[in-house]
Amino acid sequence: MILKRLLLLLKPLSVSSPPSHINPQILQFLENRRKVHHDAINFCQAILQKKSIEWKAVHRNNLSQPINDVDLVVTVGGDGTLLQASHLMDDKIPVLGVNSDPTQIDEVEEFGSEFDAHRSTGHLCAATVENFEQVLDSILEGQIVPSELTRIMMSVNGLDLSTYALNDILIAHPCPASVSRFSFRIKEGDQPCSPLVNCRSSGLRVSTATGSTAAMQSAGGFPMPILSQDLQYMLREPISLGATSNYMHGLIKRNQTIVATWTCRKGVIYIDGSHVNYTFKDGDIIAISSKAPVLKVLLPHKFL
Repeated sequence: MILKRLLLLLKPLSVSSPPSHINPQILQFLENRRKVHHDAINFCQAILQKKSIEWKAVHRNNLSQPINDVDLVVTVGGDGTLLQASHLMDDKIPVLGVNSDPTQIDEVEEFGSEFDAHRSTGHLCAATVENFEQVLDSILEGQIVPSELTRIMMSVNGLDLSTYALNDILIAHPCPASVSRFSFRIKEGDQPCSPLVNCRSSGLRVSTATGSTAAMQSAGGFPMPILSQDLQYMLREPISLGATSNYMHGLIKRNQTIVATWTCRKGVIYIDGSHVNYTFKDGDIIAISSKAPVLKVLLPHKFL
């Protein structure tokens, strides 16, 4: 890969003060997490300074415009930082995730009875400070290439949303305690592939293969091969569907679209969590498919 310009996208250092009554062990743990992340940022910058690459570092909260004019994005944080970057990326620029603060198993075993000692999961991160230079050199030498991950495209009343989901989306009432009312069917072009399913539930979740091991699996879904181009959908806590109960959970194939008509006063599409969302209203039609531009990701070896 010809690599001339690189964007280093950083998870911000935590600046909030913990409550005064916090357990001293937890306080020490949180301070260590902050130091480890800070050290990882400095380490990655020191490695880049040794390379013949033009690069700049930006905190993720300071980035709101589409990413372009670079040949590679390197995120330093965890999966959340990579997800945030993905919302500003097309299918041309690859991204490498560096897990700045991986979970330490010995910590989890030692402190698990006192507090949650898990750190960053970094499911999609191919590097840590332990191998960042090696992975970067392999990219520069063309020894490893990015994989293409499917993303979710959404439209409301025929207008495409500007953000694509890498993990999953949730379509629901703004209040989680309220019932969501909608109907949907799966189509291939203009031809229906399922009956019309009329729903009362707590919403509709749709995931990519990448996101199938997250909330979807926790809710009873199944993990998918990460390079699959299909989507998986599931109704959340449905009230009896009667004859259409077989359509509570299933796949949306690459050439299919799930089309939902909303029949509540308010609705929200949550994209890859709660930070990115779009509102809609009664009567709006939401179309969901895997026709979004792919995201090029340098994946960990476990996926290859």
